[in-house]
Amino acid sequence: MLIEVKVPQLSESVAEATLVSWKKKQGEFVQQDENLIDIETDKVVLELPAPKSGVLTRIVKGDGELVVADEIIATIDTEGKAEAASAAAPAAKAEAKSAAAINGRKEASTQGAAAAVAMPAAKKIAADNNLDLNMISGSGRGGRVTKDDVLAKLSQPAAAPAARPAARAPAPVNIDAILGDRPEQRVPMSRLRARIAERLVQSQSTAAILTTFNEVNMQPVMDLRARYKDK
Repeated sequence: MLIEVKVPQLSESVAEATLVSWKKKQGEFVQQDENLIDIETDKVVLELPAPKSGVLTRIVKGDGELVVADEIIATIDTEGKAEAASAAAPAAKAEAKSAAAINGRKEASTQGAAAAVAMPAAKKIAADNNLDLNMISGSGRGGRVTKDDVLAKLSQPAAAPAARPAARAPAPVNIDAILGDRPEQRVPMSRLRARIAERLVQSQSTAAILTTFNEVNMQPVMDLRARYKDK
């Protein structure tokens, strides 16, 4: 059964709207209540959900076109065939999940292989002195890091820190060279921004731009308070 997708009722002061961008292409399967397209008015941007599940068989109005309330913009076939697309989605998800699991196991095995094997006493001494066990070569069985290996590492003289290069003065920044090649593109304003600009210009031309000052002599009040504040 073919279902007509219509523009919803707009506000009383809004006569027309603009279709921003379709979220689905013609021939794709859509779920009920899934957003089909954004509709922009002079006040808000509305989301148009799919009335029924099915295949989007026809798009009557494209992106950027003007529409009015109750105008037909697309049709949905509730009995459309979309088995291939619906079956491919779970398969792709399952494949991605299995690939992620394999990669996770590989990373875990790599990290396990890279981690150094150390004796408990060696781990405690290394943790207390902020030593990286991977930087210590183990002399124990199977390459294990022993307590003596950690103590030998601690007894070695610390390497002298490298001399820092002399600080250089920052080079002057040429703003004209940076902004000279910046690309410039002119695009039409959306309905919402155009109406905001119109209202701003209207308010500037109709509202009075002034500042009002009111001066009040508070000296008698201050004198009265100073006279009776002790009481």
